[in-house]
Amino acid sequence: MFGPQGKAISSYKNVGLETGVDSADPHKLIAMLLDAAMLSLSKAAEAIRQKQIEKRGLSISMAIDIISSGLQASIDKEAGGEIADRLDALYNYMCTRLLFANLHSDLAAIQEVSYLLGEIKAGWEEIANDPAVASRNKVAT
Repeated sequence: MFGPQGKAISSYKNVGLETGVDSADPHKLIAMLLDAAMLSLSKAAEAIRQKQIEKRGLSISMAIDIISSGLQASIDKEAGGEIADRLDALYNYMCTRLLFANLHSDLAAIQEVSYLLGEIKAGWEEIANDPAVASRNKVAT
C-alpha cells in the first residue's frame, strides 16, 4: 500500500528508536521499556473494544515479552534484596494477568496491569530526579 515511502518511514522510525536506545543510560532504558509495555497495553485495550482478536493477542504478547524479557530480566536480585524480590513477583503477577486478559478478552485485567506499570514508572521517574542517581548517570554516559 505505501510502497517504498512506507518502508522509508518504518526505517526512519527504527533508526530513531535504535539511536534512542544506543544513547540511553540504563535508567532511561527501563523508562523506555515501561513506556513500550504501556503502549502495547493501550493497543490491546483498543483491540478488545473493537473485537480484533489477532491485534489483541499480538499486543498482549508484546507487553508480556517486554515485562518478562526486558523489565523482569533486568532486576538485580543480589543488589536489590527484598525490593527486587517483590518487583520480580509483581512482574510475574502482571504476566499472569495478561495471559488471563488474552484468554478472556478482559479489559479490566489490562487496565490493572497498565495502572501497575504506571505506578512503577512514576517511582522510576522519582529515582531519576534524585541528584545522586543523576550524577551517576552522567558519569556513565
